[in-house]
Amino acid sequence: MKFATWCPRGNSAPGGRTLPRREMASDLLIESQGQGERGIERVSLIAGVPKETFPNERRVAVTPGAFDKMAKLGASLLVETGAGAAAGFPDEEYKAKGARIVSRDELFAGAGVILCVRALGSNPVGGRDDLPRLRLGQVVIGFADPLTSVAECEDTARTGATLFSMELVPRITRARVMDALSSMATVAGYEAVLIAARTSPRMFPMLMTAAGTIAPARVFVLGVGVAGLQAIATAKRLGAVVSAYDVRSAAKEQAESVGAKFVTLDVGGSAEGSGGYAKAMDEAFYRRQRELMTAVLREQDVVITTAAVPGRKAPLLITAEMVRAMRPGSVIVDMAAERGGNCESTRPGETVSIGGVVVAGPLNLPSESPYHASQMYAKNITAFLQHLAPKGDFAWNPEEEIVRETMVTCDGKVVHPRVAAQPAGVA
Repeated sequence: MKFATWCPRGNSAPGGRTLPRREMASDLLIESQGQGERGIERVSLIAGVPKETFPNERRVAVTPGAFDKMAKLGASLLVETGAGAAAGFPDEEYKAKGARIVSRDELFAGAGVILCVRALGSNPVGGRDDLPRLRLGQVVIGFADPLTSVAECEDTARTGATLFSMELVPRITRARVMDALSSMATVAGYEAVLIAARTSPRMFPMLMTAAGTIAPARVFVLGVGVAGLQAIATAKRLGAVVSAYDVRSAAKEQAESVGAKFVTLDVGGSAEGSGGYAKAMDEAFYRRQRELMTAVLREQDVVITTAAVPGRKAPLLITAEMVRAMRPGSVIVDMAAERGGNCESTRPGETVSIGGVVVAGPLNLPSESPYHASQMYAKNITAFLQHLAPKGDFAWNPEEEIVRETMVTCDGKVVHPRVAAQPAGVA
């Protein structure tokens, strides 16, 4: 089975920067079939699944159960030794599906498509070690954090590899099955509530015992996106009384549909953005929001913050002063810790106590449930691969919306307009 890749040659995409391209031998990757329409190259469809090298990353990009769908594309499958072990998928399960278990060097040398959880941008140390392994014409699909890792995107472009970033999948109906951000946010919302339940000195459900009635915990979720909705649903299942707030007007009905009471704050404006995301607002908006929210926080046992704007530092929603105003024994779980945090007292990767209020800043929450997180991501990434090669041939149209929004590098250039528009060398 052959497939075709197409990249624009000679002209960069709008705003694209041409970068020096390192020419690399690609005998193991390309089986030349001559030039087709518009300079298309024919190459073997060999997919490689490497072991993740980011610290404490336990997910794997493709699970054994996803191989059946990939086999229909005529793909040969290479899996690095131990790639799925941390997620609960031993090498034997991959072998049973027909995959070859190989070393990392063998995988990068033999695979035309690298399917990973974290590409260089979201794995700045370990991912850099793989740069010499990438080659001209190779395709890389994974989370790449391109809007805040421009330098890493430029380095990837120099290898000649074509990078598709999974976090840039547009939120449109036909791309829903590819929406890896939503999949991982679902896992993260669930995990955040478990952290809160383990950390809080209070039990979540109401209990009627011989010793009296125990009141349920009060949980407040800030941000009603996918992660927030899952946090609400999980807290409700544990028996808590849940309320929620979001700057987007459409979130009220969504929050109430999963059992939360929606809190309304008169902040004078809507932060409704495109694609279902909140948009960044000015400091006056956030200051007014914090003033009104202080009284709400005083009544809560647990606060879970989820607010994030793609490619931007997380908005500050809870100041240190607001933390000190909360009751001792309260817990804040800041799901935006990786983006700087929604809480001023958050220390990414740590749990601290501020005047008796515990502030947790967990990182990489989806990796805490690697089995199901990997299953969900595998479905997303294989659906994306199928979109690029629906008949076993890579023949994408760079103007098609899903391709246009996710392609970051191609033919030695950074071709995504939003990434290329960033100052050179920004990380």
